[in-house]
Amino acid sequence: MLPCVLTDFNMTTQPDVIRRSGNFSPSIWKDHFVSFSFADTAFESYGKQIEMLKERVKNMLIASTSDVVHHVSLIDLLCRLGVSYHFQSEIEEQLQHIFDAQPNLLDTSDYELYTVALVFRVFRQHGYKMTCGVFEKFKDNSGKFKEALTADPKGMLSLYEASYLGMHGEDILDEALAFTLAHLESLAGISSPLLRKQISNARLWPYHRCTPRIAAKQGISFYEEDESHNETVLQFAKIDFNRVQLLYQHELSQLTRWYKELNAEAQFPYARHRIVEVHVWSCGMYIEPQYTYARILISKVTAITTLLDDTYDIYGTIEELDRFTDAIQRWDPSALDQLPEYMKFLYGIILDLFDELGRELSKEGRADIVYYAREAMKGQARAYNLEAQWFSKSYVPPVEEYLSNALISISLVLMTATSYLGMGEIAGIKEFEWLLQRPKLLRAAEAAGRIMNDQVSHMMEQERGHVASFVECYMKQYRVSEEEVNKEIDKRITNAWKDANEECTKSTPISMDLMMPILNAIRMADLIYKYDDGFTTSEKSLNVHILSLFINQIP
Repeated sequence: MLPCVLTDFNMTTQPDVIRRSGNFSPSIWKDHFVSFSFADTAFESYGKQIEMLKERVKNMLIASTSDVVHHVSLIDLLCRLGVSYHFQSEIEEQLQHIFDAQPNLLDTSDYELYTVALVFRVFRQHGYKMTCGVFEKFKDNSGKFKEALTADPKGMLSLYEASYLGMHGEDILDEALAFTLAHLESLAGISSPLLRKQISNARLWPYHRCTPRIAAKQGISFYEEDESHNETVLQFAKIDFNRVQLLYQHELSQLTRWYKELNAEAQFPYARHRIVEVHVWSCGMYIEPQYTYARILISKVTAITTLLDDTYDIYGTIEELDRFTDAIQRWDPSALDQLPEYMKFLYGIILDLFDELGRELSKEGRADIVYYAREAMKGQARAYNLEAQWFSKSYVPPVEEYLSNALISISLVLMTATSYLGMGEIAGIKEFEWLLQRPKLLRAAEAAGRIMNDQVSHMMEQERGHVASFVECYMKQYRVSEEEVNKEIDKRITNAWKDANEECTKSTPISMDLMMPILNAIRMADLIYKYDDGFTTSEKSLNVHILSLFINQIP
């Protein structure tokens, strides 16, 4: 990457300052969604069909039956098809009743492996800490899983999926994962065509770690291939997916026009302009249609934070960045006077957006909570500035020092705090205080997101000039190869998921509705950074998911 002297596009800066360029490719989506016209007729038609089918599905769900496994299987199906949000209270009531009435259900019943693993996973995913000891009966006298289980591909797949709900100290679930992984590939070869596809997909995207909307679209496809599928449930899921997709398109059209009106591409030609990719993140964190405002807030703030990130990483001088960081801490329009022209524009965008949030929330009597999102933005600027300082000094910090700052700069606390503004009354002062104290769930999501990002992007970033990543810091401190760092990263990601699983339980004094977006952020990190930096180079791996989520309907 060659440095360049940038002196135009209305940027009055220090004369002849050598500035770097990230040479980022432009977004392949450009103005694709600007002209999108919201199809009110189609949206209303979908809505009417959904209301009719919803009642039928609800009747199936609440139908009186003593078959616990039937209830749990239907709940799992609705979750996998992406429509469980329609029946949140009914599902919670049924699971609570089963858990209270039959706390030792899996211990006292002679269920096969598939059923035990299914029931265990469903209860764990809904916050019930069901004991992993239920799998002991599938071990032999030597303490290993019985080889006879390998004759049951469906049961093995179910055990594999359940193993991802493990917590620290649950060795049996670690063993279950290793055991199933050692056999699933060969089992796929002798399975039915549908089960073969399900095994292949699960090995790539374990259900618990998969982004919900991606999982839903795949789940609908699989369910349609199942000869025993219920046509009412299938049609309900298809129509609901298409209706929610229309809503996402409408949101994206609004956001694209907003970003175009900012004239950000002309004002900040050195930065990444990724409003479509940003909205993938937002829709991954908040899948339910009622959270439109939360999604739009995340997308706006993340788009601006991306400009901020690239300004600190690439364009600004240390003196300019110090002044800008000070201005953010002051949060005062009078601070504009100390900034160069291009930073004045960026500073103005930030202040204007948060002023707008304050005005909107004052209508609900909640303007005071904007303070928490503003504090998160201040912390974001401080974290970016410290990275710029490290880079200017060629400083490679010890791993823990690096992470103490890098977990902030990944921006999850800012994204989550901003999104909470759009969630209504369930996000009050107590919940914001919990978030800004950076609880274990948030730290787990930050750690997973940061090291996944670093693992796939560090080479590209080092080539263009960037602060040391986790990879460089770990290699220097422990004098190991990159291969050894990758092993450490895998271990830390596993531990982060166990931390998250421990926190997403009924014992945590915060609504699951507020914890799920943070858990979904880990899933989004896996989607974005599975093969490459999908956010920066979205034309590669992320493109197919953008098409799936925002453009390609289900026939």
